[in-house]
Amino acid sequence: MTLAETTRGRRDYSLTGPEAQAAIARGLASAEWYHSDIPRKVMKELMQRTDGPATRDTAIWIGVMVLSAAGGIATWGTWWTLPFWLVYGVLYGSACDSRWHECGHGTAFRTSWKNDAVYLLASFMVLRNPTSWRWSHARHHTDTIIVGRDPEITVMRPPNVPRKILYFIGIPDVFQHFWILMRNAAGTFGPDERDYIPESELPKAVFWARLFVAVHVAAVAVALATWSLLPLMLIGGPRIYGTWHMVLTGLLQHGGLAEDVLDHRLNSRTVLMNPVSRFIYWNMNYHVEHHMFPMVPYHALPRLHALIRDDLPPANTSILDGYREMVPALIRQEREPGYYIRKELPPTARPYRAEFHALDTEPH
Repeated sequence: MTLAETTRGRRDYSLTGPEAQAAIARGLASAEWYHSDIPRKVMKELMQRTDGPATRDTAIWIGVMVLSAAGGIATWGTWWTLPFWLVYGVLYGSACDSRWHECGHGTAFRTSWKNDAVYLLASFMVLRNPTSWRWSHARHHTDTIIVGRDPEITVMRPPNVPRKILYFIGIPDVFQHFWILMRNAAGTFGPDERDYIPESELPKAVFWARLFVAVHVAAVAVALATWSLLPLMLIGGPRIYGTWHMVLTGLLQHGGLAEDVLDHRLNSRTVLMNPVSRFIYWNMNYHVEHHMFPMVPYHALPRLHALIRDDLPPANTSILDGYREMVPALIRQEREPGYYIRKELPPTARPYRAEFHALDTEPH
């Protein structure tokens, strides 16, 4: 099958199929990526880790969750309970994703145990096995949106747009993730998982899966024993009713952009967002910058953006602007899977990686 044929039809996104071998043969696996030029001294300053910002933001995050949960419990059974659970749900079901992400990189805090503690808590909230996903996300950064190599491609071609809409209410995503935890708890790992998780790490993955499943089962048992939804509003449920912001921002990361390229300016999207979304998202809206320099802490990403923006495609000006760009592309990809958005670079930018032109087989 030629590249042109695969870009016109449905591709095999598994990590053990023909696309994986093709990516390796074409030199796309563990390849050298394009990076904007930054002086070594400046990059060293940007990569400096400190506990201050993450400690402050984590205290706010957990503090507001506690207060909103207390308000929700105190007003349970009345309409006044709704705004409290709306806040609690987003901070639990959406903010967990960015905390999981940044602490998984080990860049949020300077102190290792703080990164690990928040990473485990956020992994529980987002229903991800903390051991498996460390290795999954490392592969995602090594082979970003390389078909057959990246286990975290969320918008596959042709995209299933109705299914993506359901993700805003956690369906079927939450059930898929809990099923994976249950499978891991039984000691079962699929071929894709075994492709990126070292054999020596599997016992740890089993341990965390069993613990996470046990806590969720306990919450269900308490809910049944008390004949109340309240325990599930506190544990597990927010991963359904509060996940909408995580999906809203997460789809923008790579949706509608190029596959199989070695330039993050082609496969990642930076979106300027409002302060509340940036707090929930921990600045992951600067996504080109994050992928280009993943060891820069979240609180330094705005400074990094200011330094290299003349070498990047213009950022989308808002979440709405990002969706105005992405949604038509996803709809078009349903009938033309080879289509993608190729953003124009400013005159000050260096050209896209030469390898891209060799892959450029479809009109866009």
